[in-house]
Amino acid sequence: MKKETNIDKELERFDQRLEEMGIRFKDANQFKVREDVFDDVTLLALYKLVHKKWLSVIGGSISTGKEANVFYGEREGAGIAIKIYRIRTANFTTMSSYITGDPRFSHVKKSKKELIFAWTRKEFSNLVRARNAGIAVPEPMVWDRNILIMSFIGEGERPYPQLRNADLNDPSKTYGWILHAIDVLYKKAELVHADLSEFNILYGDQLYFIDMGQSVTRDHPRALPFLMRDIKNINRFFKNRCDIRTDVEIFNDITGRNEAEQ
Repeated sequence: MKKETNIDKELERFDQRLEEMGIRFKDANQFKVREDVFDDVTLLALYKLVHKKWLSVIGGSISTGKEANVFYGEREGAGIAIKIYRIRTANFTTMSSYITGDPRFSHVKKSKKELIFAWTRKEFSNLVRARNAGIAVPEPMVWDRNILIMSFIGEGERPYPQLRNADLNDPSKTYGWILHAIDVLYKKAELVHADLSEFNILYGDQLYFIDMGQSVTRDHPRALPFLMRDIKNINRFFKNRCDIRTDVEIFNDITGRNEAEQ
């Protein structure tokens, strides 16, 4: 008979706490991420969200990024995406560079916990602005501390594939749509995605921009370099798939500037 380890005991206590909170796990394969993700702060946020009936089930892992884990979940039987920023292991220095200079968050304290809470709120705000501008993004529903709940983008319990894994029927049309979305995001939402690539675009019934926590407003001191980086990433991906425009041409059209070709 296998001897019960301290980790097993901790996980058992963890499950008891979740059960008391009314949270049900749909996929037992979450054990490996629990210690890193579900700390006391996160559990408190989950408790509040469950109490307010924003979620009832946590399902399987959708993705594990540099700073956060995203889980499939359910609210009243409908699919949702639950994004949890990891307080213990998130990169404080990297996140700080996107917060500093954003007038919306100039009051944020410099502690790691406060920065991550601000980052969660920032992604919620960015998604609202993008969605109001007509960009296809997950619908932001609610946030609390380091947890963001959004609409689930996919079919059944399977998310749509990232652009890098998608079978593109018409690469030229897809390329044009992305450039248009970057333009609308900049001019209408007054945002720059700041980490746009084939990893942060989902390809399904339409194209969706995701992972907008790092997105910055146009008046951010690094907005223009971030915009150019986004453009370069998209051109790099499409250069062997369809005819592309030059980085500078796209940049000038979006910003109204007159930068010269390098």
